Amino acid sequence: MKFSESWLREWVNPAISSEQLCDQLTMAGLEVDDIEDVAGDFSGVVVGRVVECHQHPNADKLRVTKVDIGQDQLLNIVCGAPNCREGLTVACATVGAVLPGDFKIKAAKLRGEPSEGMLCSYSELAISDDHNGIIELPEDAPLGEDIRNYLQLNDKMIEISVTPNRADCFGIMGIARDISSINNISLTVPQFETPKVTIEDKISVSVLEPKAAPRYLARIIKGIDVTTPTPLWLKEKLRRSGIRSIDIVVDITNYVLIELGHPMHAFDLDKIEGGITVRYGHPHEKLVLLDGNEIEIKANTLVIADDKKALALAGIFGGKDSGISNESKNILLESAFFSPLAIAGKARQYGLHTDASHRYERGVDPSLQYKAMERATELLLAICGGSAGPIIDATNTDELPEPAIIHLSRAKIDRLIGYHIDDQRIVDILTRLGCEVISNENSWQIKAPTWRFDIQIEEDLVEEIARIYGYNNIPNEHLNIELVMQHNSEKNVSVNKFKNLLVNQGYQEAVTYSFVDPKIQSLLHPNQEAIVLPNPISSEMSVMRLSLWSGLLGAVVYNQNRQQQRIRLFETGLRFVPDNNSEFGVNQQTLLAGVITGNQYEEHWDIKKRAVDFFDLKGDVESLLAISGLADQVQFKPSQHPALHPGQNAAIYINNEEVGYLGVIHPEIEKKLGLNGKTLVFELILDKINQKSVPVAQDISKYPANRRDIAIIVDSDVCAADVLSVCKSIGGEQLIAVNLFDMYQGENIKAGQKSLAISLILQDKTRTLEDEDITHIVSNCIVALQNRFKALLRE
Repeated sequence: MKFSESWLREWVNPAISSEQLCDQLTMAGLEVDDIEDVAGDFSGVVVGRVVECHQHPNADKLRVTKVDIGQDQLLNIVCGAPNCREGLTVACATVGAVLPGDFKIKAAKLRGEPSEGMLCSYSELAISDDHNGIIELPEDAPLGEDIRNYLQLNDKMIEISVTPNRADCFGIMGIARDISSINNISLTVPQFETPKVTIEDKISVSVLEPKAAPRYLARIIKGIDVTTPTPLWLKEKLRRSGIRSIDIVVDITNYVLIELGHPMHAFDLDKIEGGITVRYGHPHEKLVLLDGNEIEIKANTLVIADDKKALALAGIFGGKDSGISNESKNILLESAFFSPLAIAGKARQYGLHTDASHRYERGVDPSLQYKAMERATELLLAICGGSAGPIIDATNTDELPEPAIIHLSRAKIDRLIGYHIDDQRIVDILTRLGCEVISNENSWQIKAPTWRFDIQIEEDLVEEIARIYGYNNIPNEHLNIELVMQHNSEKNVSVNKFKNLLVNQGYQEAVTYSFVDPKIQSLLHPNQEAIVLPNPISSEMSVMRLSLWSGLLGAVVYNQNRQQQRIRLFETGLRFVPDNNSEFGVNQQTLLAGVITGNQYEEHWDIKKRAVDFFDLKGDVESLLAISGLADQVQFKPSQHPALHPGQNAAIYINNEEVGYLGVIHPEIEKKLGLNGKTLVFELILDKINQKSVPVAQDISKYPANRRDIAIIVDSDVCAADVLSVCKSIGGEQLIAVNLFDMYQGENIKAGQKSLAISLILQDKTRTLEDEDITHIVSNCIVALQNRFKALLRE
C-alpha cells in the first residue's frame, strides 16, 4: 500500500515528524518498507503563464515565449516542448534556480534569442518520468508562487506492508484510524455532499449467488463528459499512491479505492444488453479483458453479466466490450461486497493480480458500499457533469458477515499484557478503532467493527489494546515464573522413543508441508474428501493432507532424482480429515509414518544384495509397537487400501481397533508418481500406540519349562496369526509362549494347503508339570485347531 503523507494528514494530523509517523506505523504492525520525496531537490521554480508564443526564427523545434511570473517585467524564454502554447500556465525556473542534479539556470542565448529561464517538465523536476512536455498547471494557479508550495511537493510517499488480516488498511481511512488511536486525537473525515438524484433511470439487478455476493449496488449516471481532463490535485494523489492516470472515470474509482479502500467498477451503460446478473461462469464462456487478453471463464469464477454475455470477472477485472471509452456518455457504476472465499485464488487462475482482487480476497467492509457509491458519484458529477439515478440495492442480509460480540475482562488484559492500562484509555483505544463498547464492572462488552474480520475472540482485543498503546510503552519487568512439576503418567510413551528407534534402524526424519498437491493425494486417497485451502500458495499446495504419505513419497522422488537409491524416511505430523460433527469441521490426528526403498543393507562385500520387502517393513513396525508392549496384541490383516499393492499390504489392529496400514505402493501409483523401484510405506495413529501397560513385578518360576512341537496342515488361506491366537486362548496361564518356526508347501502337501510347525512352551509357577498336564494342554490346542480350521496333525 502506497500513499502520500499529506493525504493521510488530511484525515489525521498529529504534531509529529515524518520519521515519527513512520515509526508509529511500523510499531502498529503496518511496517514501512519505503519512504521517498515526491519530487527532487530544487529551488527557484515558480508558477508562470505564457502570454506570447512564437516560432523561433532560427530553429524549427524551438519557440520563443514571453512568460508572466507576477512581476513587472515579462521573461523571454526559449522552449522546445511540443505542448508549449500561448495562455498555458507553467512551472518556470527563473535565473538562479537550481534543479535536481545541481543544474543551475543562467541567462543565455539559444540560436541567437535570449532566454531568461526554463519551462520545466515533470522529469526535469524529478517528480515523475514524464518528459513528453512541460507541466500544464490549472489556469487559476497564482502567478509567482513557489511551485513546491503550490503542488505541495514538500511531501513524502510512504509504502507499507499490509498483513493479510488488515485489509482495512488498504485505504487511507483505515490507516488514519490507527494513527488517530495511537495519538489519541480525533479523526477528521472529509465531508462531501450527498449527490442529488435527478433522473429515475434504473436497471434490473439479479444476484443468483447471494452467498458469494451478499450485496451488490448499482447506479446509472447519464450525460457525463469522459473527455474531461483529470484535475491536477486528483492526478497527484493517485501518482503519489503509485497509480497512473488513465481517464476521469477510472481515476475517480481509483481515488475511492485508495481513500476508502473499496474497489469500484464502471460499465458503459449503452453496451449493456438487458439487466445485470451476478452468477458463476458458464461452460466454454469467454471474455476479452480490458488489457485485450481473451480468457475462458472457469465454472468457479463469479462474473457480472448482462442478458447475453459476461461483462467482467467479479471483483477482479473488467471486460473490454463493456469498458469506458472516449465516446461513452452514460455509465453504470458498481459498488459491491463479494465474499473473500468467492474471490480468493480466482485471479491467479488467469495469471492476474489486481488491486481489486487483492482487497476482495482479504475482505472489504460490508457496510462501506453506500459510502463508496456516494463518494464516487459526487466526484463524477462535480468534475464530469451528468445526472445521477437512484442507487439500485440487491442485498441479502442473511449472507452478510456479522461482527463478533466479545466479552472482554480486565483480568484477561492484565494477565496477557502484564501491565495495567487505565480503563479510560482502553475504552478510548477500542472506540477510536471503531468498536462499540459497553462498560461493566471490571469488564466490557465489545462489538467489533464491520471492517475487522480478524477480531473474533477476547485475545484479539487484548492484542489491539497492546498494539495501539505501544509495545515500547509497556515497561520491562522480570517475569515471576513458578515452576510446577507437570503430571506425566508412566503409561505415556514419548514420541522421541519411537523416533530414536527408527533413527537407530537407519531412518532419517523428514518434515514436509501440511498442504499438498490434490492430484497426488487423489491417487493415494481417491475416495476421500479433502479440505481445500481458500487462498493457497500454489495449485500444487492447495489441499490439506489426509496422510503423511503424500509428502514422504514426494521426498523419495526428490532424492531418487539426485542418485539416492537406498532411502529410509519417517515423519510425525497431523493429518486433516473433514468432519462435520466437530466444532471446526475438521478432525486432526497425529500420525507416525515411514517409507523405505532400495536395498535392505548398504553395499558390503560380505552381504548379498537384496531389495527390501514387506517383511522388512513389518519387522520395523513390530519393533515400534514393542516399545509400548503391544506386540502381543497386534494383528495384521489383509486390507483393500487403494494406494497399496493387493496381497502385499495389511491393516494394523490393536484389540480389534484399526491403528494404521503398511504395505507396498501400488505399481500404477509408483509409475504415476515417478518412483524408481518398489516402495514400501507404513502409517500409525500415534495416539493409539503411545500408551503402554505399566509393568507389574511377578515371581519367576523356579520350575522347568517344557517344549512341545506340533505340525498341522491347514488351507493356504488360513492366517498363521489366527492359528497362534487360538493356541494362546486355549493354553491358559501354563502356556507361556507360542511360536511359528516353520511353514512348508510342496512335496507331500496337497495343493491349496500348507504345513505350519508350531512350538508350545509350557511352565507352571507352583510345580513341575507332569506329562499328563502337558499332553492335556497340547491335545486341547490340537482339538481347537481341528474345530476352527479343520487342521490335520502332520505325522
